[in-house]
Amino acid sequence: MLKSHSCGDLSNAHIGSQVTLAGWIHRRRDHGGLAFIDLRDSTGIVQVVFDPQHTRGPEELTHSLRNEYVVQVVGDVVARPAGTENPKIPTGAIEVSVTKVEVLNDCPTPPFYINEDVEVDENLTLKYRYLYLRRPSVHSNMVLRHRMVKGIRDFLDRERFLEIETPILIKSTPEGARDYLVPSRVNPGKFYALPQSPQQLKQILMVAGMERYFQIARCFRDEDLRADRQPEFTQLDLEMSFADEEDILDLIERMMVELMSVLRPDAKFSQPFPRLHYADAMSMYGTDKPDLRYGLTISDIGDIAGQTSFGIFHSALESGGVVRGICVPGCAGYSKHQLSDLINRATAAGARGLVTLSVVDADNFEDGIKSVLAKHVGFDQMRSLLARFEAQDGDLILIVADTEQTTCKVLDILRREMAGRLHMADSNIFSYAFVLGFPLLDWNHEAKRWDSMHHPFTAPRADDVTLLDSDPARVRGRHYDLVCNGHELGSGSVRIHQRQLQQTVFSLLGYSDSAIEERFGYFLQAIEYGAPPHAGIALGIDRMAMLFGGQESIREVIAFPKNQNAVDLMLDSPSAVDSAQLDELNLSLKRQLIDRT
Repeated sequence: MLKSHSCGDLSNAHIGSQVTLAGWIHRRRDHGGLAFIDLRDSTGIVQVVFDPQHTRGPEELTHSLRNEYVVQVVGDVVARPAGTENPKIPTGAIEVSVTKVEVLNDCPTPPFYINEDVEVDENLTLKYRYLYLRRPSVHSNMVLRHRMVKGIRDFLDRERFLEIETPILIKSTPEGARDYLVPSRVNPGKFYALPQSPQQLKQILMVAGMERYFQIARCFRDEDLRADRQPEFTQLDLEMSFADEEDILDLIERMMVELMSVLRPDAKFSQPFPRLHYADAMSMYGTDKPDLRYGLTISDIGDIAGQTSFGIFHSALESGGVVRGICVPGCAGYSKHQLSDLINRATAAGARGLVTLSVVDADNFEDGIKSVLAKHVGFDQMRSLLARFEAQDGDLILIVADTEQTTCKVLDILRREMAGRLHMADSNIFSYAFVLGFPLLDWNHEAKRWDSMHHPFTAPRADDVTLLDSDPARVRGRHYDLVCNGHELGSGSVRIHQRQLQQTVFSLLGYSDSAIEERFGYFLQAIEYGAPPHAGIALGIDRMAMLFGGQESIREVIAFPKNQNAVDLMLDSPSAVDSAQLDELNLSLKRQLIDRT
């Protein structure tokens, strides 16, 4: 090899040894006749010293060295002079006195700083991804992700799970998002789909008697992107035979606790992970993935609102809506501009408005309550309202009167916004929780049909099966989520393992008998052949790495991500293909698309 040691591995134990190092110049400093260079490789940074009296080679070579040049140095490990140690890096007690240097490759000036964590336009970080990945902070994200995946594999191996790969080219089936389609050259006019998840395949593995399966699976969904979504992503896919909800939840909790001990030993979390019912999560936090590091719980004031003369409240209640709000401590002094900003955020999220109530002096009804609501609320009603919110002097109450869906969405946004402003979310706390008790089905008002709350393979509660025909809205699913700090880390369920019940659910979702046979015939046939009861879960590897690494976007923990338009700026992908390739696949493009491109 071109090096005898790695930069980050050197320590006091190597003092007196001659070493050969190779890496990138991280930073250069000149002091008189001496040149100090921080040399970086994948293990860390060490200071190397160029002294004209000891370093062989032309002096011009030493002066020509620049940041990000790739060099090899030979030298002696020595203790740093007293008072010059650098406690910020592991190698800060020693340095390498260079006797020989060779430039292995030079480098033009990079488009952004690599040796400083200054903010860079994201398009640049995606276009020059190979440079961005050199940043020590980004490199550490890749190391953390590796250690996390290795920890998952080690844990599941001890639990007697088998890692089994499933195909990437599969049949197109509905999973909740658009499929990426791949044309088949040898079967003209037919297409494969890239898997949105290995859902049916892992259930078929249970039919095959594998009993305990897992996979670090690559998945693909053609959907609109945001900070925690990519068109291609990685998940821990897991399935167990002869298991129910408690078996999966116990396994996942033990795995997460073990990962925390390795990846974030300094972090705080509660055990056992609390359990939240879906309906309670929605009513208290407005979302099924609540951030439990702080309070700001939602209060329902519909009964009080109905007694007031406030028309907005009455309008919402009479149309079947709700009146709910949150109480934010210490924000009663918000200016008109600040309150207008909150109102704009609420309306941008779909609310018809936002009622603000500043509690300056709770005992002074005349002058101590600043709100348009004060004109429409009597003394007793205001006292009841303040009691419901447990409001104190100095608090700000934010109230939304709208449909339940809109009210939940808006108050969730405002709750997270205010917690951020007040620095209530401690980044060293991991508030895990399991959310259970989801409805099996969700009514699609636009399409006038039932959709799966999770996916069509989720089992209903045994005592609710008879309601599938008579009252589908009341059917509860055996579905569970793992959430942490406002993120859904994973979702799973007990599966349907009997053909007739699975066919009933497909029919309820609007599939005709012929469509069921065409899309799912092979799957129904498989579970007919002695499928065991089974359950599983899928955890987002990217989101887990983002959370453990303290990042705001999964793009920071993916080596080569795409931007929000699903474009790889480094590879310039997706890109056009020539007509010969299209002819081979028996495909042609629409004329208007050709004109646009």
